Amino acid sequence: MTTTDLPTLNSRTTPAPSLLHRRTLGETGIVHLGLGNFHRAHQAAYTAAALDHTDGPWGILGVASRSAAVADALRAQDFRYSLVEISPEGSRVTVPAVHTGVLVAAKQPEAVLDAVAAPATRIVSLTVTEHGYTFSPRTGHLDLDHDGVQADLRGDTPPRTTIGQIVRGLQRRLRSHATPVTVLSCDNLAGNGAQTGLLVREFAEALPSAERADLLPWLADAVTFPNTMVDRIVPATTDEYRRTVADRLGLRDEVPVPAEPFTMWVLEDRFAAGRPGWEHGGALFTEDVEPYELLKLRLLNGTHSLIAYLGALDGRATVPDAITQPFVAEAAHRVLHDEYLPSLTVPSDIDLDAYVAQLFDRWANTALGHRTRQVGSDGSVKLRQRVPDPAVRQLRGGRMPHHLALTVAAYLCCMAPPTGLDPGPHAAAMADPAREGLQQTAERATSVRDFVASVIDGGLLGDRLAEHPRFTERVAEFIGILARHGTASAAQAAAEAADSEPLLAA
Repeated sequence: MTTTDLPTLNSRTTPAPSLLHRRTLGETGIVHLGLGNFHRAHQAAYTAAALDHTDGPWGILGVASRSAAVADALRAQDFRYSLVEISPEGSRVTVPAVHTGVLVAAKQPEAVLDAVAAPATRIVSLTVTEHGYTFSPRTGHLDLDHDGVQADLRGDTPPRTTIGQIVRGLQRRLRSHATPVTVLSCDNLAGNGAQTGLLVREFAEALPSAERADLLPWLADAVTFPNTMVDRIVPATTDEYRRTVADRLGLRDEVPVPAEPFTMWVLEDRFAAGRPGWEHGGALFTEDVEPYELLKLRLLNGTHSLIAYLGALDGRATVPDAITQPFVAEAAHRVLHDEYLPSLTVPSDIDLDAYVAQLFDRWANTALGHRTRQVGSDGSVKLRQRVPDPAVRQLRGGRMPHHLALTVAAYLCCMAPPTGLDPGPHAAAMADPAREGLQQTAERATSVRDFVASVIDGGLLGDRLAEHPRFTERVAEFIGILARHGTASAAQAAAEAADSEPLLAA
């Protein structure tokens, strides 16, 4: 029997033992913008655990941005899908069953605004990736020159940007009943709640005076923006995972979500209208998310980026394949321990040795097969949050952060390789909004040094690294080594140079 011959996963066919909760869903209390795999493997699973413990009005309305593929599949399956937890020891298949509906913003924009404004909506959450916030990476402020932002401010068409959708929905909420609500960012942004709140307020401030007069004080009084840290490796869905569901459940699921067993969520407990009991799924609530956020953004995400770029340039399709290469593993250890770790304070409840060991176990999860091209995508947004602070700290202490420079060099080789370097198919497949601009800059440059200077002085990684021309020179040197001698030689050069310099104290 083939997968297409099997019954479809839906509310009638779901095996009871696979359900993460067995309660009847109440009303929709959460509107989630971003219907991708991460949301369905992370926040949805925590919500299922909360509902398994206590009833509540916490059904989730999922909103896809443009593509209707996942939304249509979920409608056909009564909004159900399977979560496939993958490890070398085996797979576990469960069904969260927490969604009450789905929308596609590009096709149903008014329905999205109405959902944000609905009295029953208590939380508007979002996973739209870093570049979905339409802010200027250089300033951190709303990009008022962005065509979508401009159109949303004019209001002559339904909003297209995430921030525009949120603010226009909140305007409707204010006009109809003005009840409190929480806007909850679940993306890898530094201070994601504070950042989202800033962008929402800046959008509101840019509206005509008649529209913003009542809106701004209401935002201050009735809308909260908690900071959060989210962590789970969630690869793209493939037929392999569809077959796993078919084997385990005997059902056809068009949109299963693969994920590693590890999951972590840290949140500020600042919710304007209540929240699910996410702590029953293991979520941690704290007054200060930043130490956990930096731990994750730098030790996990920053190191992950270096693994992905070196791996892709070395022809490695997956992170597990990359990390098995000794020079990649050594570079990962070096950048994590010597350059990222001194830039942060480890939370008191984190066992650092165990945490780091767990990171390397996660990266080596061959059953998961996280692709280097997926991890390496959107580096122009990701690296500016991971590299500058630790790099500047080292530079000001008189030490060159060789492995951070190698990270930037490997990224640039993936995006705009110098003449004579073929970065390979995995680098070419990385999606990045800056790729075209970087390639144009490379074509205009008179040398590799000129190219790197244009990139760094132009603010790709913020403003502070431009004050350290030695870092620019080191990045250019690594690009030369990568182009002439390959990834292993570049990693060896970084290690040898690092050995010749004293470490900074953590």
